[in-house]
Amino acid sequence: MIRHVCMFTMKEENKEAHIAEFFKRAESLRAIENIKNFLVVRNADRTPASNYDVALIFDFDSVESLEVYQNSEIHKEFGKFVGTVREQRACIDYEF
Repeated sequence: MIRHVCMFTMKEENKEAHIAEFFKRAESLRAIENIKNFLVVRNADRTPASNYDVALIFDFDSVESLEVYQNSEIHKEFGKFVGTVREQRACIDYEF
């Protein structure tokens, strides 16, 4: 199995609105059938401000299955939106 963790820091201007929209649009990713585990999370209150704001945590059967996800039109559309509202991105894909 491959776990895909992708974290984002949102732009300060309209941050709360961007986070709400991130969660709303992330739901479209559920339509990608090869995602085995689907979590969209927000950084907890009272934690360091230096933490990332939101993260996607998805599991896939294989690297090839992850590649199908990454190349899907649904993911590409979501990525276009995220590119307009994020400051930073960090990602890791690991086997477990």
